[in-house]
Amino acid sequence: MTYLETAAQFYSQVAQTPEVGLCCVQTTPVQLPGLKIPREMQQMNYGCGTTVHHNELSNQPTVMYVGVGGGLEALQFAYFSRYPGAVIAIEPVAAMREAAARNLEIAARENPWFDPSFVEIREGDAFNLPVGDARVDIVAQNCLFNIFEPEDLSRALKAAYRVLKSGGRLQMSDPIATRAIPAHLQQDERLRAMCLSGALTYEEYTQSIVNAGFGQIEIRARRPYRLLDSHTYNLETHLLLESLDSVAFKVDIPEDGPCIFTGKTAIYAGIESCFNDGDGHLLQRGIPAAVCDKTAAKLAAFKPAEILITDSTWHYSGGGCC
Repeated sequence: MTYLETAAQFYSQVAQTPEVGLCCVQTTPVQLPGLKIPREMQQMNYGCGTTVHHNELSNQPTVMYVGVGGGLEALQFAYFSRYPGAVIAIEPVAAMREAAARNLEIAARENPWFDPSFVEIREGDAFNLPVGDARVDIVAQNCLFNIFEPEDLSRALKAAYRVLKSGGRLQMSDPIATRAIPAHLQQDERLRAMCLSGALTYEEYTQSIVNAGFGQIEIRARRPYRLLDSHTYNLETHLLLESLDSVAFKVDIPEDGPCIFTGKTAIYAGIESCFNDGDGHLLQRGIPAAVCDKTAAKLAAFKPAEILITDSTWHYSGGGCC
């Protein structure tokens, strides 16, 4: 079997016999007023973070969710977009499609506002998304793209870019590795399917997103996910995996490179009331201003004695230099 067939077989099994905590989820599902998440969905919450950033889901966006799983995040997105076909859920594994459909029927019984027609489950895969160009506002996936080998990851990211409207958002949650994962683990197809051996480093992951055409990336969360200990996984030293929640925007890549926000700020400490670098960045004395990593590096080099750059918080919630 190919590694993708191994992954499909694995998720067919866990769709029929859920494994609670399969992906070692670190956070409970997003809690929203009037939303009850069925127990069956929670048991199939095979993700490493969240793609549902509820403060940004106004105006009932159209969402394409890639890899429906048990339907939990599809239900959460439908909470904000309550109309037929608002969430298009793409899933290649028949058993998972069936399980998600059952779970959404249960959700309809437990949530008076929800109708199963809000989520349209379609057979398909991440490489050939079954919609036309520039049709959806959001593409989301949780703990799926990390399974892909680099060439397939590139295909999936380009497919997401294609179906997004201009200015649309790719919202992802995936494991990343704090150093390159050794070949003997990358080649273990079952570990890859379990989201334990396919992760890229942060730099490789973000560069893959940029290579697909996305001009701005915002990091919403970065936290410990799993430890691959040296004894179990035949490693010289322990290897930490992290969970990364990100939002990438379908905007042009600036001439001087993409804007990646990781929670850095710039603080002007000079004698003037404010500092203007002549490139659109205005800093008031003593007041932190959110900046992308690119701008942070430029400002630090330009006025190192007068501009303090704070470290990445690995959380960004808007505003800033771009």
